[in-house]
Amino acid sequence: MTNVTLVTGDGIGPEIAEAARRCIDATGAGINWDICEAGTEVMEQHGTPLPEETLQSIKNNRVALKAPITTPVGTGYRSVNVHLRQTLDLYACVRPCKSYKGVRSKYTDIDLVIVRENTEDLYAGVEFEKGKSETAELISWLNKHSPKKVREDSGISIKPISVFGTERIVQFAFDYARKMGRRKVTSVHKANIMKFSDGLWLDVSRQVAQKNSDIEFEDRIVDNMCMQLVQKPELYDVIVLPNLYGDILSDLCAGLVGGLGVAPGANIGDSAAVFEATHGSAPKYKGLNKVNPSALILSGVMMLNYIGKQAEAERLEAAFAAVIAEGKDVTYDMKQNRDDPTAVGTREMADAIIRKIKQR
Repeated sequence: MTNVTLVTGDGIGPEIAEAARRCIDATGAGINWDICEAGTEVMEQHGTPLPEETLQSIKNNRVALKAPITTPVGTGYRSVNVHLRQTLDLYACVRPCKSYKGVRSKYTDIDLVIVRENTEDLYAGVEFEKGKSETAELISWLNKHSPKKVREDSGISIKPISVFGTERIVQFAFDYARKMGRRKVTSVHKANIMKFSDGLWLDVSRQVAQKNSDIEFEDRIVDNMCMQLVQKPELYDVIVLPNLYGDILSDLCAGLVGGLGVAPGANIGDSAAVFEATHGSAPKYKGLNKVNPSALILSGVMMLNYIGKQAEAERLEAAFAAVIAEGKDVTYDMKQNRDDPTAVGTREMADAIIRKIKQR
């Protein structure tokens, strides 16, 4: 048995967590689930959306499947997702974007993986607010030491990109490509403009590529990469990016395959990995047995591959693909007409996938 933490989340989280758990169990993967809570609904009891026992469970088990968690606007606590990434040093965000027959999209046969650096770049949180004394001090220093002047009424965000952070994420991308039988890694940057941050990213990417010459490597400027993905996505495979570009392009690629409802994800570090749907908690649908569980089920496929259960992962993905292709036992958003009265609920879609698993 493999111990895995199941974080049930809030909003629609518990419903899709249950659907994903049942589908994974049906493969015979032998998972021993440690079911834990997190989110707005445990705030009153624990005083935090991420109870210490939940965090400790993930640390102990080193693998978690996490349902969506709400991050309210204007409240006093930060995103649980961000906290997990920082506390567990989950430096690699992995988002496969794959076409499935039956999912509405303008594209077919997409099969890309976005690998996003999670800890640096403009998302590192090194910011200075307009009008603060420390901001004025920084602006004064910059204006003394740089020919490019910063206006006094500016807010400032710092973009740190390090050799260490770049080396480990690019090496991760090559390792992932090798493990998953992928053919090419593309490093994305804006080194033509930001020569000392993105320029460093590009230089280090090329150095890492030289040590992994069994896998094809290329680089692309980020704006050109966006155009390339829209025009000819079939040319690309594993795409590794700094934090901000990775955030943007992962949603672009999700759009190529039908949207966030079918977009799985993982945040992976050297000592832990958290697999999760990339969509939100949709609290207005809570308890209605209505929402699409696809993204979390596909995150379960990623999790099974990660823990060495490749046969079970293939069985689950094949069963999912068969149900989607048939288009009968799917939720309303997967129907050609969203008002189709034949749409089924979250539980019933999971039931259909389980039946397919048992037929294989």
